[in-house]
Amino acid sequence: MQITRQADYAVRAMLFLAKLDPTQRAATSQIAEVQKIPPSFLAKIISQLSIAGLIHTSRGARGGVLLSRPAASISLLEVVEAIDGPISLNECTLTPDICEFSGDCPMHKIWCETQDDMVKKLRQTSFGQLAA
Repeated sequence: MQITRQADYAVRAMLFLAKLDPTQRAATSQIAEVQKIPPSFLAKIISQLSIAGLIHTSRGARGGVLLSRPAASISLLEVVEAIDGPISLNECTLTPDICEFSGDCPMHKIWCETQDDMVKKLRQTSFGQLAA
């Protein structure tokens, strides 16, 4: 399993914002330049993060992007899922009935436990911790 490039860029953008003063706005052009994210790609990411309620955006001379709440209260899981959707190691971990072997599969429990461990770790990791 691998997160998408878009989720990786979103994490980088959020980490950039988490390192700023909580009231400081950043221009998307600044985020794109410092984090080496193509500006047109970042625009789409910023939109998704805004829709997910993780950032606030404003236009104009004093506009920019800032976190919608303290970095310590935003988890890595929230950002990844805002971009990629729910974490899933295998389709059977989210929809067990999809597999004809679900009642007798020796791997199902391992996939679920591993996914649960990863989700737990991502949920417990905040951008406040990452920025420190």
